[in-house]
Amino acid sequence: MKTGDFDARDEARVSREAEREDGKGGDDEKEELDEQADLKIILLGDSAVGKSKLVERYMMGDYCPRRMSTYALTTHHKEVVVTGDDGETQTLRVEFWDTAGQEHFNTMHPAYYHRAHGCLMVFDVTRKMTYQHLAEWFGELRSYCEDIPVILVANKIDVDYKVTRKKFRFAQDNDLSFFFASAADGTNVVKVFEECIKQAVEHKTMNPSFLDEALGLFPDR
Repeated sequence: MKTGDFDARDEARVSREAEREDGKGGDDEKEELDEQADLKIILLGDSAVGKSKLVERYMMGDYCPRRMSTYALTTHHKEVVVTGDDGETQTLRVEFWDTAGQEHFNTMHPAYYHRAHGCLMVFDVTRKMTYQHLAEWFGELRSYCEDIPVILVANKIDVDYKVTRKKFRFAQDNDLSFFFASAADGTNVVKVFEECIKQAVEHKTMNPSFLDEALGLFPDR
């Protein structure tokens, strides 16, 4: 996995930036920010395709974005209960990373991709150009994260539901899970995030990092 010029010092700066931006939240929120997320999910796609709205719709009452101006990022945290193949449940702290209106491929800071476990790649069904740009986004993602699961989301189907009859070959050609969705009316939003979290957990379980094993987040099989 490529990390570019990003290292542990950059990661620490990102965390400190989040604390400064969220400094009015009190000690409880600062302690929460210090906790290590079990999963990191990133969102990719052109500007105005509805990435932030999808997160907002999914989070609902838990929606409390933390903006990190230095890196033009917004992070969101949610406690999610997942059930394993053995029927056991566990609560995971999931961290969603969203760009803050600075979406340009080849210019994203390596911190955005660092230690990501899954990705939601979004395009706007009303703007063909956002679909055509998927190849660039996917190529950049794979240059940093070679094998994390990717969910492709065709957003804004509420504008014209007939679009769901169309075939979008990018997902098939790249072996990606695919969903039609609408952040406006909520169509498939929960399913999209649940599937991404599910695949991210499976990927992390199959590919535990040294740190994960040391912390015992995912026991050896």
